[in-house]
This record gives sequence, C-alpha cells and structure tokens, in this order.
Amino acid sequence: METAGYTVLSRQSGLMRELQLIANNVANANTTGYRQQGLIFSEYIRATDRGGSVSMSAAHVRDSSFVQGAITRTGASLDLAIEGDGFFTVQTPAGERLTRSGAFTTSAQGDLVTHDGHPVLSAGGGPVFVPPGQLAVARDGTLSSDGTPVGQIGLVRPPDAGALEREGATLFRAPDGTEPVENPKIIQGALESSNVDPILQLARLIEVQRAYELGQTFLDREDERQRTAIKTLFT
Repeated sequence: METAGYTVLSRQSGLMRELQLIANNVANANTTGYRQQGLIFSEYIRATDRGGSVSMSAAHVRDSSFVQGAITRTGASLDLAIEGDGFFTVQTPAGERLTRSGAFTTSAQGDLVTHDGHPVLSAGGGPVFVPPGQLAVARDGTLSSDGTPVGQIGLVRPPDAGALEREGATLFRAPDGTEPVENPKIIQGALESSNVDPILQLARLIEVQRAYELGQTFLDREDERQRTAIKTLFT
C-alpha cells in the first residue's frame, strides 16, 4: 500500500473509534450521571527515506465532558444529585471509584449503596449507615434521621478532571487521588441526568459516517487504479 493509502487508513481507524463513542453516547443519553465522551485527534508526522515526510492521524485519547447535566426531581429520599463540582466516592472490588450517579438504595445491613451494590463512602471514608426513620440530607451531605445527624456523605474532586480514567458507564478512577470539595451542594430527591445532547450527537454521527464513506470511496478507487496499472503493465 502506498503512503496515501496508509494515511487514509489511519484516518478511517480514528473515525471508526469515534463512531463507536458516539453510538455509546446515544445509548447512554438516559443513563443517570453519564458523562459524554469524545475523541481527540492528533497528527503524527515522520520523515521518509526520500527526504520528505508523511503525516497520519492518530485518535487514541478519549475525552470526557464534565458539563453539568440537567437535575430532575424524583421525590425519592435516597436519590441525590450534585450541583456544581464534585463526585460521590464508592467502594468497588477494584478500589475506590468516583461517580456522579446518585441513584442510591440501602443494603441488607442498612448501608447506602449504588444499584450495583457498591457502598457509598462518607466524608471520613467509611460506609454510610442509613437508620430507619425520616431521612433528610442537607446541602453539605449531612444525613439526619428524625432530626438527629447520623453521618455525612463525602464529596470529592480530582486535582485534574482530565486525568480521570473511565470504567464502565458512570465510574471513574482517579490516579492522582482526590481532595474534599470545599462547598458541597447535594440535592435530595433529585437525580442528575446524562449530559449527552442526543440531537448534536446524531448530527455528529451523520457527519462522521459521511467522512468514513468518503475515505472508503478513496480506498476503493485507489485499489482500482493500482489493479488497472498492474494489468496494463503485464498485458
């Protein structure tokens, strides 16, 4: 394959990855706390043996958008939404992970957990016990049962949100650690929706599909040109 073919092939590979990410965004448009993903394209230039250079595209870096999603009132006492900065911390078998999905429930032991069974951690790093009674969650995450404070849900933030590593739909790993949010804002009886804009994502999907088809057309014509040249030379 000639240089032009390799260049287009690298572009096709990146566009295919972007198509997969867009499709995943659309599929999770209604997933609570989901953060939209994008792909960062970069240019790779290398000198050739003939004194020139060849430029190819690379698209391996995923970028997550942390724009605030819409907050929807549910009325459920264990549904919690974060307004502004911060993440809930949950304990998974692989370690502590961050999430914006606040659709919580209680375990058989009475601890606050995600629907996957991961315990939600308090400001002190321990599990959050939810006693029976009238539960209230203050803006700073303080839990009260029948007017008596029983604990506080912790909100943390990473030093650099761009360094977060996505795991699944709504979980993130913070390789550089976390720090407490100074002014946490938690809304009880509400959930933060996905920050995906389905209309914009569908428009981008069409745009990327057309770009991919254009590249495929070029490769098909280049293949036909080479076949014709070979046939001409040997007939």
